[in-house]
Amino acid sequence: MIRNSLLVVLLTVLFSGCASEFSSVYKSADNAYRYEYAKQCFAMGKFSNATVLLSELVTGQKGRTTAQESLYMLGMSQYCNRDYEAASATFKKYFQSYPKGDFAEQASFYIGQSLFQSMPDPRLDQSSTIGAINAYQNFMDYYPDSPLRETAQKRLFILQDNLVMKEYLSAELYYNLGGYFGNINSNTESNYESCIITAQNALKQYPFSSMREKFSVLIMKSKFELAENSSEERRVDRYREAEDECYGFMTEFPESSECKLAEKLIAKCKKVTGD
Repeated sequence: MIRNSLLVVLLTVLFSGCASEFSSVYKSADNAYRYEYAKQCFAMGKFSNATVLLSELVTGQKGRTTAQESLYMLGMSQYCNRDYEAASATFKKYFQSYPKGDFAEQASFYIGQSLFQSMPDPRLDQSSTIGAINAYQNFMDYYPDSPLRETAQKRLFILQDNLVMKEYLSAELYYNLGGYFGNINSNTESNYESCIITAQNALKQYPFSSMREKFSVLIMKSKFELAENSSEERRVDRYREAEDECYGFMTEFPESSECKLAEKLIAKCKKVTGD
């Protein structure tokens, strides 16, 4: 018990001493000393302290030999401290200021990498996802032979999958809402039509997506439901469209477990069309 208490006291003294030292450095008018201390903080993994100091020092470093290093180190401190939005902005500033600088290649990569780390859930706004995609693409254009190119390419696929998933969730929501309103009405039709349009647009934009089959299933099911909820004058034509969609699905995905569903829908369509 006494031993544990002594340990707590020692740790308290140690951390208070460190805090006191940082406070002293922060208040110092010697920027060269403050900069060296910031570098030491970065090397020791004290990224919050490094960020605080470097945020104030980078402006004063302009025109000096340490200007590039200070700005890049600020970006890395923010990145390691998981302040990804600020890090991306700092790396972007570095690349714009020093396009041929010592750390230009790394900064260009980390513009996208920072945004990648903050990639949102597919249900949320995807501005940062799109920003990361553009940043990685710019990086690969600028540095086609970079050893980081393969990593950037892999990240691009993950980011694009996130956008595809967002489109799929939107299409699926429209489909699920299709029958929510119950009887035949414009709301029911518009939801199924919205599902079809959303899914078809996603397939055009991402033709090689691994979710192509899932989008196609939604389109097939939505066209059938649209026929089921159609007015009498449009009913037969829409059942024919749904039937064609089912055949098209089985042709493209002959091994799919959903082919049985396609066959059932075709049989129901034929009862109406008489084909």
